[in-house]
This record gives sequence, C-alpha cells and structure tokens, in this order.
Amino acid sequence: MFRVTIRGKFAGLDDAGRAAVRAAGGMAFTEAGTFTHDASVSAFTFRCQVPAGPDDGEDEAALGAMAALEAHGQPHEILRLAVTDMREIKIRRRQ
Repeated sequence: MFRVTIRGKFAGLDDAGRAAVRAAGGMAFTEAGTFTHDASVSAFTFRCQVPAGPDDGEDEAALGAMAALEAHGQPHEILRLAVTDMREIKIRRRQ
C-alpha cells in the first residue's frame, strides 16, 4: 500500500468545481482521494491511497494517484508530490 500526497493549485475553477472539491473533502487517505484546501479553494492537498502489487514502486503509485486526481475532473497544476511506501513502515511495540 502506498500513500501519496499531492500539493497543487486549481486553474480556473468555477462554482460547480468548488462545490465538487468541497464534497470530496477530508483528511483520510482513500483510493478515490480526498481534498483539503484553502478558504478560496485555489490551493489544495490531495491524499490518495494506492494498492501495491509485489513489483510496484513509487513511480506506479504516483501514476495511480495522479489518475485518481484526474478522475475528479478539475483543472489543476501539480506543485509537489510525495509517496510513502507503507510496506516499509515498521511499528515498534512497547515491551
């Protein structure tokens, strides 16, 4: 499983687009992706969870997250993208 965070800005978002972004808002990582945004809905953070196959890497995860962002259909520009491979996260338990 990968968690991908995309930071960007919207380009020419209309009222219907703003409403759609607000409806997809949230802080959770989901496969469809969720948005957090500034008050004017011009800058955003998109959080997406991408399933990982045994041979998948960060490039495949980034492409999957960008496809999920594109599926929302809002005009945007990507500024930064960060990928975390959850398979590499180690949880240290208290003894």
